[in-house]
Amino acid sequence: MMSRETTTADEMSTLSTFAIRPVSSTAPTRPDQEAIDLQTNGRRGMCYDLVNRNRMLLGTTTTTTTTSSSSGVTPSPSSGGNPVARGVATRVHKTGTTIVGLCTRDAVVLAADTRATEGPLVADKNCQKIHYIAPNIYCAGAGTSADTGACTDLISSKLSLLRLNTGRQSRVDAALRQLRQHLFPYQGYIGAHLILGGVDVHGPQLHMIYAHGSSSQLPYMTLGSGSLAATGVLETQWRENMTVEEGVKVAHDAVCAGILNDMGSGGFVDVRIVTKTGSEMRRNMDRPTSRTYRNPEGYRFPRGTTRVLAKDVKLIVSEAVGKESGELPQVEDME
Repeated sequence: MMSRETTTADEMSTLSTFAIRPVSSTAPTRPDQEAIDLQTNGRRGMCYDLVNRNRMLLGTTTTTTTTSSSSGVTPSPSSGGNPVARGVATRVHKTGTTIVGLCTRDAVVLAADTRATEGPLVADKNCQKIHYIAPNIYCAGAGTSADTGACTDLISSKLSLLRLNTGRQSRVDAALRQLRQHLFPYQGYIGAHLILGGVDVHGPQLHMIYAHGSSSQLPYMTLGSGSLAATGVLETQWRENMTVEEGVKVAHDAVCAGILNDMGSGGFVDVRIVTKTGSEMRRNMDRPTSRTYRNPEGYRFPRGTTRVLAKDVKLIVSEAVGKESGELPQVEDME
């Protein structure tokens, strides 16, 4: 339990808008009322018994018995002096991805790169970023790989149960609502930035869902660290009533632009074509950053090309061999 303590006028003015509780002057007397009156000099009004918690959020913790500094939660330096106005700054981990979605005449085309990064390292060169939601609905994910996979698997299972209960095809709006309601309570702490695409009785539909739970509907969209380069391709090449193959080419070119201009994107290009009756996956459709050599057969270096500065050979004899035979084998001296 946090101990109560008196505060200065400056502290009271700073914390007056930050988690304070009113104390009614007509409230009945409680067992601890005498302690409150002792610390507030008998005055009634606002109770500042959360001062220690506020100081912990600002970076320092102070109690009546000990005074210590802790890292706490770092507030945003760009805000004012008010703790509420400054808010709490979260540590954001940058990820790399390029995902694209666009609507054609009778289908939705989703495309993505296949590079999964772990900080500055490439964790997976050929991962899948287009996730199954329903037979007529798929979702491309950017952000944290575990979050996008778990989030889409959860909504996919819910829609599967809904289809069993109703006997009807899943609606894109149903998947959109389920995803938004799942992400909104976490306010961005689930790192799932999604492009939801599907075809139902209302035709091809495409929705962009952010990690905070908001969404927008557009005929074409892109997300990820390579989205800036992909947006230029989409805005110049996309047009209404495109055929499926034309849409595949535009989505392919947009992802390639992201791969070539973003260090967090790479690998292959995956394309998923979603129609009302099903879908088609074109896995590893292209690899725009394949290694090229002047010699098509590669390079071979003869033995001895690299100079050996020192050589030391040691023979390691296992104890198990000696125990089985009863004696250790004789080893000749080696140079």
